[in-house]
Amino acid sequence: MTDDAPEPPSGLRAMLPDLTPWRASRDFRRLWYAGLISNFGSFLTFVALPVQLKDLTGSAAAVGAIGAVELIPLLVFGLYGGALADAWDKRKLIVWTEAGQGLLSVALLLNALLPHPAVWPLYVVAALSSALVSVQRPALDSLWPRIVAHDHLPAAASLNSFRWTVGGVAGPALAGVVVAYAGLGWAYGADLLTFAVSVVLVVRIAASPASHEAAKPSLKAIAEGARYAWGRKELLGTYAVDLAAMFLAMPLALLPFLADELDADWSLGLMYASVPLGALLVSLVSGWTARIHRHGRMVVLSAALWGLAIAAAGIMSNVWLVLLFLTVAGGCDMVSGIFRGIMWNQTIPDELRGRLAGIELLSYSVGPTLGQVRAGGFASWWGVRTSVWSGGVLCAGAVGLLALCLPKLMTYDARTDKHAAQVRDQRAAAQV
Repeated sequence: MTDDAPEPPSGLRAMLPDLTPWRASRDFRRLWYAGLISNFGSFLTFVALPVQLKDLTGSAAAVGAIGAVELIPLLVFGLYGGALADAWDKRKLIVWTEAGQGLLSVALLLNALLPHPAVWPLYVVAALSSALVSVQRPALDSLWPRIVAHDHLPAAASLNSFRWTVGGVAGPALAGVVVAYAGLGWAYGADLLTFAVSVVLVVRIAASPASHEAAKPSLKAIAEGARYAWGRKELLGTYAVDLAAMFLAMPLALLPFLADELDADWSLGLMYASVPLGALLVSLVSGWTARIHRHGRMVVLSAALWGLAIAAAGIMSNVWLVLLFLTVAGGCDMVSGIFRGIMWNQTIPDELRGRLAGIELLSYSVGPTLGQVRAGGFASWWGVRTSVWSGGVLCAGAVGLLALCLPKLMTYDARTDKHAAQVRDQRAAAQV
């Protein structure tokens, strides 16, 4: 925060989300609305796809294999997508990838309407969707700092988290009802509609061409970003902590089977909605995050608590307690995500932002992707609930070990960090 920035509000107002970025930037509002709408539809498919696979195969390993087919596109296109985001117009990348996602929804819809839907298109669509998301997310993540003032980035991170969680709560909850009573086709059709609306909104934001310092997309450019990330041990720590937490304690692929074990099929939509609900509750009182400066410590603490909450959910035999601990886990994950986002956006220079966003994408996407494979494999060997609780315990232990191995993450302070000061000065100079 600059010396002349206004003091954060106190009392009840200090707990509420800061709407300043939403009020100050028209492009932020348009991008925020577009994300809200497309996220809502994506969560419909997020529930419908594993449910359809479960119905067609009856196999937890087959559902977990979604993560396996998503992995290679994530690895390839995540890093290259970051280089593209630095070298190309970010708005165009977002528009074309959003349109591509809409076409994939068409494929899922047509397959669902067949008398005997095939299994292989589900895996093909999952892989292609992973590739498109991997190209889009670095462009999207590197665009926010351009359309929001530097001092407003913590508030923007909270508002973006709130946007995601609204879709994450409403989408899965509605998907459970839609899939059960209307059919998979309605879920895929609604997802297609949301992508169409999102494209209309995104095309209206201002162009965001590459900065003149940006390197052309190449392996050399990707390696430059990787070297920068390796030299920033506090950033490296955020990537490693999130990767460990998501790989070891991401139970979403098992939720259809967990609902069966608890004899509570009706709870599946609520299970998928519980994690986003916890995140939403944190977002609604996220004003306190502006007064925290040791972001690395909060990343570590909240990731460890995420693991413990997932472990508790795996142990419980009462479905309402399972839902409670999944909600707690979602709140912890949101806290971690907010502070990771603040560190990334406030300390990475603009000319490297896309490539570093590509690395960030791998840290928060490869973990859940591989986590689905781990969860499905463990469930096949030792049972669904054992897979869930053991992953949570391993997560808490791994996060604690990483905190000991990466002391710069624990000592990071936004008030004194030289990289945060450099980016703040860079933004100030660009506005002169």
